[in-house]
This record gives sequence, C-alpha cells and structure tokens, in this order.
Amino acid sequence: MDGGAAPERTSNPGDGSPASGGLKPKVVVVMGPTGSSKSRLAIDLASHFPVEVVNADSMQVYRGLDVLTNKVPLDQQQGVPHHLLGTVSPNVEFTAKAFRNAAAPLIDEILSRNKLPVIVGGTNYYIQALVSPFLLDDSMDHMDDGHLDETPGDEHDDCRVNQYLNLYAQSGLLPSELFKSRTLENWGRVENSKYDCCFICVDACLPVLDQYVEQRVDCMMEAGLLNEFCDIYRPNSNYTQGLCQAIGVREFEDFLQVYIGDAGNSETSSFHDKSMLKENIGLILASLPTNKLEVLLREAVDKFKLNTRRLVRRQKRRIRRLQTLFGWNIHYVDATEAISCRSEDSWIKQVVQPSVQCVRSFYEERVSIVPDDEAPKGSATNLLQRDLWTQYICKVSKSLESHEWEQHKQGRAHRKRSARLRKSLNQGLVTVAEQQQR
Repeated sequence: MDGGAAPERTSNPGDGSPASGGLKPKVVVVMGPTGSSKSRLAIDLASHFPVEVVNADSMQVYRGLDVLTNKVPLDQQQGVPHHLLGTVSPNVEFTAKAFRNAAAPLIDEILSRNKLPVIVGGTNYYIQALVSPFLLDDSMDHMDDGHLDETPGDEHDDCRVNQYLNLYAQSGLLPSELFKSRTLENWGRVENSKYDCCFICVDACLPVLDQYVEQRVDCMMEAGLLNEFCDIYRPNSNYTQGLCQAIGVREFEDFLQVYIGDAGNSETSSFHDKSMLKENIGLILASLPTNKLEVLLREAVDKFKLNTRRLVRRQKRRIRRLQTLFGWNIHYVDATEAISCRSEDSWIKQVVQPSVQCVRSFYEERVSIVPDDEAPKGSATNLLQRDLWTQYICKVSKSLESHEWEQHKQGRAHRKRSARLRKSLNQGLVTVAEQQQR
C-alpha cells in the first residue's frame, strides 16, 4: 500500500452511464480460505480505488458473535463503507438467494456513486449466486460445488436427507443426476453474468494457514469468546440454522452445559444469571471443581481448531473447482510469507501491489473473466504443490491428514476400535489354536 496515496478516481466503465457504452458493470471479488486476510486486502485496495465492501461471509452477515466470526471492527475499517456486515438477525436462515437479493441492489447503489464494489468472503455459494445467472432453488441453497455443507452431526444429516428428498420430489431425478445435469452446466458459470468480474484469491500454503488459524483461536479466547458463547447459549440449540451454524458454537456446547449448570447449582447461585456468569468467569472457574471443566474446555478448543483447519481445506478445494469446473479466471496472490513472518513489507509487495495491478488492468480491459489456457498459473500452481500433504491410513478408522495423525491416535474412538480389533484378533488366534490341538 502506498502510504497515504489518494485513491484513484477511476470511473466504473460499466456503471450504466452513457460513457460506459452499455458494458457490464465491473465488480471485484476477493475470495480465499479463512485466515488468508481477505478483508485486510479489501481495505488496503481503498488506498488505490474508491472502494465500498460488500460482505459475502455467511456467518459475518449475522448480528452477534463478532469475535468468533472475526468481523472487522469499525475502528479498523479505515473509513471504508462495509455492507451486509452484522446486519441480519442471528435466528433466520440467510440463504444464497437472500444474499443475492440483498447484495445486488447494494452493488447498484455503489456503482451509482461511481465507487468500486468489492465483494469479500469465503462463502463460495454466496458469490456464485451473485455472479452466476443461474440460481438454485431454496432446497439447494446449501449445495456448494455439488456437495451439501459438511458440518458433522445427526441434525445436519437429517437436514441433508430432507433436502435430497425434496430434490427428488421436485425433479424426479436422483440428486447425483441432478447435480451432474444442472450444476456443472449452469451453477457458477460467469460468461452470462450481469457483472464483469475480477476474481482475486488471497491464499497461503496449508502449514502457515494451519498455524495462523490456531493462533487466531487462542486470540479469540483471550478476547472474550466465552463471554459471547454465554450470550447465545441455549440448551439443545438447532445447529443447522442461522448463526448457530458457525464453527465453534457446537464445539463448546458440552463445556457450557457443565459450566453454566455447575455455576447455577453452586453456593454462588447468583452466578446463574448470564450477565454474572460473564463478569465472573475467572472467579467461577476458580471456585468450582474444575477438573472436568478444564478437560471439557481444552477439548472444545482443540475441536474448534481442528474444524477450522478442515474448513480451510474445503474452501481451498472449492475455489479450485470454481476454476476447473466453471472456468472462473481467478488471480492468486500468495500471502504465505506475509502471514508467517507478519511482515508488512511482504504484505504490500506480494499481496497488495499485485492485486492493485490486477484491478487496474481489469479496468483497462486487459483482464477477461474467461481464462487464457496458455497463461502461466503462477502462484496457484506453487500453492497447490506446497499444499500436497502426506496421508496416514488408519486401519481401524479412515485415512487422515498428517497433521491429524497424532491427535487421532490419542482419541477415544480410535482406542475403542483398536481394542475391538485386538480382541477380535485374539479370539481368532484362540480359535485357530483350539482347532490345531484337535
């Protein structure tokens, strides 16, 4: 970022004005996995272009859980207008269709002010719904690149089954056939979009992102994450709707059940009030038999980190599919060094400056939404090569990524399966020995 440089007053060639010649309005989309600093780049672009940001993160659209969802605080937005950030009721289901219907008028307003709309977020089905001319019906809103969301849990499995049944009832086709026929041909393609889009993906290699998101979870805990959970905690919440879908909420349920229950049943019964629970977390943890609480809290934090790492991988895969299946011309910028070294200089040189150049070229019509097959892949190829990781195959469970292996071996499920396997083998050996003795 050129410190203090005035934003370029570049008019949008497709803003609908006579000078635009009826061209499509130009929109920049900043995407990437969680922890890659997408929001930071969007704000830095405002030092070079007259930017307004439209949030496309499916959890940041909701009011509440600002720490958990990592919303950019107002004092860090540097005066850049942000739309759809913490504006939706946490109890409603904000579908891809709802996002498109809310974002499209906002983009028109931004363009009418001769500003550059920058769509920022890691929720790819939101972005697809906005820029693709084909929108799936409500029963398919959670499908992302041919797959429903992968959040674990029986409630979500029930939701998935119901969605599949609805698809079959409406179309008479199996979901796999419907995905193949409708999705690959239409869902996500941008050639006929109402917008001319410049896609920028902020990315980093997996080991660096893994370390960063784990450190971010620790920072969230220090910033009062437990207080946020106390605000929204309800026993037996529905984790398939609204803000409760956010990674981190379900992971802390076991801890909160014991924490709030024990606090309410303790001698300090006034702590049962949630405001008192929040104000006296340290005192409560010190005054209760905390062995169980400490174990549950540690397990919750570990699950939160694990599921966040898994989210990073899903997002990376889905962005690559947007490129390979739907022909999106995605321009990658590598934030690995900037994130790992926390280097402002690396961030400017390796992320901000290439992005500014890309956006400027986009305005000058040197960048197309249709990829050039002969163009070098650059950062995308390097990141993909660095993201290749060793897989460990667990004979009693399933294949695992290397970073999960040690944790998996210590897990209760693995130990139980191992014990059953040893018991089965021992019984088999006894049977063979008995047969030989006969």
